[in-house]
Amino acid sequence: MSGEQSTAGRLYGVGLGPGDPSLMTVRAVEVIAEADVIAYHSARHGRSIARSIAAKHIRADHIEERLVYPVTTETTDHPGGYKGAMEEFYAEASARLAAHLDAGRTVAVLAEGDPLFYGSYMHMHKRLADRYDTEVIPGVTSVSAAAARLGTPLAEGEEVLTILPGTLPEEELTARLASTDAAVVMKLGRTFTKVRGALEASGRLGDARYVERATMDGERLAQLADVDAESVPYFSVAVLPSQVDTERPEARERGEVVVVGTGPAGPLWLTPETRGALAAADDLVGYTTYLDRVPRRPGQVRHGSDNRVESERAEFALDLARRGRRVAVVSGGDPGVFAMATAVLEAASHEEYADVPVRVLPGVTAANAAAARAGAPLGHDYATISLSDRLKPWEVIAERLHAAASADLVLALYNPGSRSRTWQVGKARELLLEHRAPDTPVVVARDVGGTGERVRIVRLADLDPAEVDMRTILLVGSSQTRAVRRGDGEEMVWTPRRYPEA
Repeated sequence: MSGEQSTAGRLYGVGLGPGDPSLMTVRAVEVIAEADVIAYHSARHGRSIARSIAAKHIRADHIEERLVYPVTTETTDHPGGYKGAMEEFYAEASARLAAHLDAGRTVAVLAEGDPLFYGSYMHMHKRLADRYDTEVIPGVTSVSAAAARLGTPLAEGEEVLTILPGTLPEEELTARLASTDAAVVMKLGRTFTKVRGALEASGRLGDARYVERATMDGERLAQLADVDAESVPYFSVAVLPSQVDTERPEARERGEVVVVGTGPAGPLWLTPETRGALAAADDLVGYTTYLDRVPRRPGQVRHGSDNRVESERAEFALDLARRGRRVAVVSGGDPGVFAMATAVLEAASHEEYADVPVRVLPGVTAANAAAARAGAPLGHDYATISLSDRLKPWEVIAERLHAAASADLVLALYNPGSRSRTWQVGKARELLLEHRAPDTPVVVARDVGGTGERVRIVRLADLDPAEVDMRTILLVGSSQTRAVRRGDGEEMVWTPRRYPEA
């Protein structure tokens, strides 16, 4: 970037790489040689890892600026706390560098790894780069160094690599580790116990590797599960390498079945836990329409089938798991709401599958998704009823509709119609009008989250069965549900949480 003062010196952020001086770039060495001032951060003990990496390139005639951190933990008596102490330090340090730049001197700020990757240099950059000519020299990161020292691919093909600071809360770490393919967790040290807990909770501990001081003296590589927390320094990372070809399923003694809900549409609706289970599976089993929502991964086998063979699909998945395969049974919405969890658990109750582990992971339901699009129609008590009479007689459905409507519950009506079932919606409307006013709001939501999404709000009396198919869900309001047109012209539906006293 061009500075406003042509006589001012130039600022360099110099990436030194992970620790081995031979991994410094040619450009980094050139800049250090050209600089008048060499600046580097250090703790109060005065030792600087950055300076030690570049030591043989620092001359006696270099002006050295040692930027000493006032604190290295969050314990401080500064009136502004840790943040206040650090802000004051960064302001003072950048002012010292600015004085050299104003005097026309070239300043090289040394940074381990890459200057703009979790580095101390960035705090100088943000305060100075808009005023002075600046160049950042990229360096080899500890992430790349750790993968190289482990000798294993970090990410392959379409895998997603996530970089996480170990300082995140444990629950956040767990969610992110569960949902990614590969990961590196930085800043271990005092955070190691928390990071280990997150890896265990996310089911990834067995795959995690530990790298300490990559490319430096004292380098250590290990399985993370075997590392003593008391021995972990700050300059160490946890690595979850590429999952492609990391394990041969036939070598596994026992597999498992995980029933996952994909939500109402594509990847945006997946939970982190579900995303992780899908990524870890050897086999995906499900209705072809739902399988198409799941990203394809190398080595995974897909077993798609028709939507009407739930029992056969469940037994097929359990048979795969008995042979040591990790199987994800894919279900739309939430697997426990008119979906595959019941079929799998029913089959798993048979004696031959008694030893097969089965887990159920929740998903966003169609009712919740449709309600959110329309506002808050499910804000009070509601009942969920399937209008499909394929697995239960219509007389049972009608009785339940009467009971729920007479109790003044909001209704979420699943499976309202299909090409072979065309009269149920009309009949349900007739039954509901016996208990509800004609102008009761009804949310007609089709393909929520998909390319064909359409959400309309109609009066119960005007509900047209011809507009309803298997991709539609109906939310029928109670006597208290309100439809309000807002200033932007959008109509929103909501059911008050407070119910009037009798």
